[in-house]
Amino acid sequence: MPAVGNPPSNAIVTIADGASLASAGCRFGSSLRGPRGFTLIELLVALSLVAVIAVLSWRGIDAMARAQQSTQQHTDEVLALQAGLAQWRADLDALMSWPAAPAAPGQPPASGPASQRSLAWDGRTLRLTRSDAGDAAAGLRVVAWTRRPASGQWQRWQSPPLASQAAWAAAWDAAAHWGQSDTEPPAAAGASAVTLARALDWQLHYYRHNAWTHPLSSSAESGSATQLLPDGVRLFLTLAAGQALAGPLVLDWVRPDFSGAQP
Repeated sequence: MPAVGNPPSNAIVTIADGASLASAGCRFGSSLRGPRGFTLIELLVALSLVAVIAVLSWRGIDAMARAQQSTQQHTDEVLALQAGLAQWRADLDALMSWPAAPAAPGQPPASGPASQRSLAWDGRTLRLTRSDAGDAAAGLRVVAWTRRPASGQWQRWQSPPLASQAAWAAAWDAAAHWGQSDTEPPAAAGASAVTLARALDWQLHYYRHNAWTHPLSSSAESGSATQLLPDGVRLFLTLAAGQALAGPLVLDWVRPDFSGAQP
């Protein structure tokens, strides 16, 4: 009967060797699997975050583009109105009187004072005769300002340079026709028109004999008044809403050679 006691030393070596091999096998297996990757849930979460960031970025870019467009539109409308008011002053500064044509033999002289051939307001359209580019030798132009009742557009029309009485008379009549049309008619040869703003109303007052009066009032249409060009013109312009500038606007023009002395 074998003696009971400690196991033989070779058994211990065997167990130890087996444990060592198992440990080595575990380490070997771990090295074969390599680094651990992302799970499907982690990938979905990452993609969701990227999508949210992309949407927020697009909205931010879209808001910036809209703000830039709105700012540009506001700037363009302000500049257009400023240019229109500057042109208004320039037209009046260059105001000239076109003399009446001599009467034909056996015909009565041309009717109407000289002032009415230089500046005429009918309650809707202002027509005026001005020098071209500030130089009378370059010819004259007929200019008209009006507001379209249907669209509310405040517009300016000008003729080509004029060098004869017949050409001036034709342009003067063309300006009246252009201003009284409910819709903008096609421009005549050499003429041009431009829209400056949308207005709800516009009116004019003339400064004569040290007083502002409506051009169509009974006192303004008296014989002595119609013979004179006004010393000043006051523009009342009510701009429509939805533009860079809206509401009432008042602009005074004074004749460059006006001294302010009592008549």
